[in-house]
Amino acid sequence: MTAQPYSQLVRYKRWADRDLYEVIGRSFDKLPQDSAAILLRILDHIQAVDRIFQHHLQGLPHGYRAPHSESVPDFQALADGARQIDDWYVSYVSGLTETGFAQPVDLTLTSGKPMRMRRGEIILHVCLHGTYHRGNVGVILRKHGIAPGRDVLTDFLDDAI
Repeated sequence: MTAQPYSQLVRYKRWADRDLYEVIGRSFDKLPQDSAAILLRILDHIQAVDRIFQHHLQGLPHGYRAPHSESVPDFQALADGARQIDDWYVSYVSGLTETGFAQPVDLTLTSGKPMRMRRGEIILHVCLHGTYHRGNVGVILRKHGIAPGRDVLTDFLDDAI
């Protein structure tokens, strides 16, 4: 197992998240209230899962009773939080040793189900989960004539060159 794919994945997640938040920041007031509420709920869910698994990686309790906040934060709080958590994952992965990716972590899901995941699997889960739900947000934006931004690995790789 090498660190490179994990490092690339978390940097890609950060890149795609930042682009999406920039697009939403410019267009949020163009969304109908019901669509804006759904969009915020999805962004909150992404961030809650990111934070839950951050805490699992740190061996700390997370305090979430579900994979979302009890009340939905406003857009700016979500944007600030996404920037912070994405930076944390990039830093965390860069400091993880090769054997650290294979290290098991015992955790309990918000459903109450106990689970054991390797650190690398947690990182993979967080990145894939974010990608899936950025796609959900993209559908909402497109429905209202707003291009969701770039979320394609080849674009990320092209930007990195």
